[in-house]
Amino acid sequence: MSAPKSVIEFNDKVVRQFLIATLVWGAVGMLVGVLVASQLNFWQLNFKTAWLSFGRLRPLHTNAVIFAFVGNMMFAGIYYSTQRLVKARLASDFLSALHFWGWQAIIVAAAITLPLGLTRGKEYAELIWPLNLAVAFIWVVFGVNFFWTLARRRERSLYVAIWFYIATIITVAMLYIVNHLSLPTSLTHSYPIFAGVQDGLVQWWYGHNAVAFFLTTPILGIMYYFIPKAAERPVYSYRLSVVHFWSLVFVYIWAGPHHLLNTSLPGWLQTLGMTFSLMLWAPSWGGMLNGLLTLRGAWHKLRTDPVLKFMAAAVTFYGMATFEGPLLSIKSVNALGHYTDWIIGHVHAGALGWNGFMAAGMIYWMLPRLWNRPLHSVPLANLHFWLGTFGILLYVAAMWTSGITQGLMLNATTENGTVLAYPNFLDTLNAIRPMMLMRVVGGGLYLAGWVLLAYNAWRTVRGAQPVNGTIEVFTDEEEPAGEKLGVLGTFFNPPVLFSLLGGAFACVWMFSGDVLSIVGLVGTMLCVILAYAHWESRGKAWGAWYDRLLVNTLPFTILTFIAVVAGGLIQIVPTVISHRAANVEDRRQVPYTPLELAGRDIYVREGCYTCHSQMIRTLVPDVLRYGSYSRLGESIYDHPYQWGSKRTGPDLARVGGKYPNVWHLRHMENPRSISAGSNMPDYPWLLANNLDVASLPARIAAQRTLGVPYPAWTADDVQRNVEQQARGIAADLRTAGAYVAPEKEVVALIAFLQHLGKYEDLRAPSARPDSIATQ
Repeated sequence: MSAPKSVIEFNDKVVRQFLIATLVWGAVGMLVGVLVASQLNFWQLNFKTAWLSFGRLRPLHTNAVIFAFVGNMMFAGIYYSTQRLVKARLASDFLSALHFWGWQAIIVAAAITLPLGLTRGKEYAELIWPLNLAVAFIWVVFGVNFFWTLARRRERSLYVAIWFYIATIITVAMLYIVNHLSLPTSLTHSYPIFAGVQDGLVQWWYGHNAVAFFLTTPILGIMYYFIPKAAERPVYSYRLSVVHFWSLVFVYIWAGPHHLLNTSLPGWLQTLGMTFSLMLWAPSWGGMLNGLLTLRGAWHKLRTDPVLKFMAAAVTFYGMATFEGPLLSIKSVNALGHYTDWIIGHVHAGALGWNGFMAAGMIYWMLPRLWNRPLHSVPLANLHFWLGTFGILLYVAAMWTSGITQGLMLNATTENGTVLAYPNFLDTLNAIRPMMLMRVVGGGLYLAGWVLLAYNAWRTVRGAQPVNGTIEVFTDEEEPAGEKLGVLGTFFNPPVLFSLLGGAFACVWMFSGDVLSIVGLVGTMLCVILAYAHWESRGKAWGAWYDRLLVNTLPFTILTFIAVVAGGLIQIVPTVISHRAANVEDRRQVPYTPLELAGRDIYVREGCYTCHSQMIRTLVPDVLRYGSYSRLGESIYDHPYQWGSKRTGPDLARVGGKYPNVWHLRHMENPRSISAGSNMPDYPWLLANNLDVASLPARIAAQRTLGVPYPAWTADDVQRNVEQQARGIAADLRTAGAYVAPEKEVVALIAFLQHLGKYEDLRAPSARPDSIATQ
């Protein structure tokens, strides 16, 4: 007599909701992207309006693409595939609905606050602190719903896609919480608890790994589910998927410092970031090959199946982007490409090619199954593919050409390396204008393809009846006996012990002195040799242990967390706990006056960091162009740090005192009156808006709490200090023939800009220049 069965109906309603949201927010994010790219070509498109200016819209574009577009796509793919892989309905319909509507509310709130200038001033982490709390809460809702579903699963072994989902959930939570630790000063403003190099390191530990664990690992999980489904072929190599997963989640987390090469970041961290970035080539290409070779025997389907077209192209773009990333992490290559459009091209090859095409392929695959109706038009889907492909290639080729051209021009010298070949920064900007326009065309073509997808989806679902997937399972299915892994079974086994011991020896090798370094190297090599020998002789035991691990969610999750947390702790903890005031090289930053602090907050609000850096690299062309290279101590009081990652305009680290006050005023009023050919927007609202002095006491109190050596000023002290300095600047402007009331925001911004480059010289008097001791 056969065992009784029951039918499980999946919760595909939430999948449909996330899919529709993906279509909508994808179009919005891309549209804003085309607009901000156009603003770089035609400054008039800023419309002299604060909430439409480039500095405020660029963070809206990046957040919309990452969290709204890819986020919704990721949630749709995870919820759809997980239910089918574990043979269980999502654990809670309420949590699923809360997840969807909570995420959309956060997106709408971000779309309102970012154009209003409410920002933390950190790339990919701009949202104000109440929204940070909301993101963390909704992410916990997502995690609870996911792991609760795993606990109710009827398929005991965790499929490879689930591994990547687990890594995503726990790692993004860790990254987001640490990087968003802030001290609020009001409901809409806060300062990060880290400053200077600490903030830069934490930021790119988060920023790089947001790419890794928000834009890569969940999409790899989606790849491991949907490509075999679409191709009707099994994954090419299960063993390769095991190596791919564990090596990727362990190595990726170490690579963040490669965003700060040739800066004042300690050299050991730069070397660490570059080394692990180069190591990423192996696991990344292992995953790419596993995805493409899954199509073996199904390549003929690419001629007629748009789903496979998009997914095969997406995996190819993933391979291209993960080849280019380590290449850009080599110090000499980074010296050419960093701060230029080459980085923009690299990022968009991944976002448009990898994320965008995987999203399109997944949507085309899911539409007929979620609405029980064939796709409206396969030819339109094919047209979308070719428009998108041509758009990406045009965009990336333009940015490669633009970035390399700009890098070569900015680094070019004559007279045996003592004179800049192109001393005027605008020369490089004018040289790349055709490429910047080509980017707009490429992005426009990609957006047009996405609009075709949205139209095709609308025609497919119009009048159709939504359907939920079902599966038949045995009602009395019991958990297999003898497969539980306790603490001993999880940690005290050859794979884990060899990994932990080898990792410990490797750390001794990399971070110790001469003798211990040799001991660490020998220990690392010995662990590798012994592990290989043991695997050769007892390989079946390794496989049996891993099979047992895959039916135990908690031990698997703990080991994954250990793999990702190790790199972060080793990088960040030594930098964070070191005494900041003693770790400054030979210069220490002079704290901002209250007016200068207000001006800095305006600088952050307007998104000036999206176009200007405040970090002179240890490169001869940088020093010739901007002055002596930036020291570690020159930003120790900067909450948040403002080193920047793109130079559409020149570096500002030593701009203070370089120009008179009236120059800065005219530059804000009409940049082209000072710098002919500039693409910087006008800022008329800075001359019209009054400074919010009332908020300064709370902000200065927060800075004092964070370690900035401010006196215990009262509100009246702050008011007097601001008025005195503002009146001095206003009087100087009047002398130069320009009248601005001292209470206007532009006065505070001028005060901040004139402060940049001031420092306390900590060298012995005999080692200082004869003329000055304090800059």
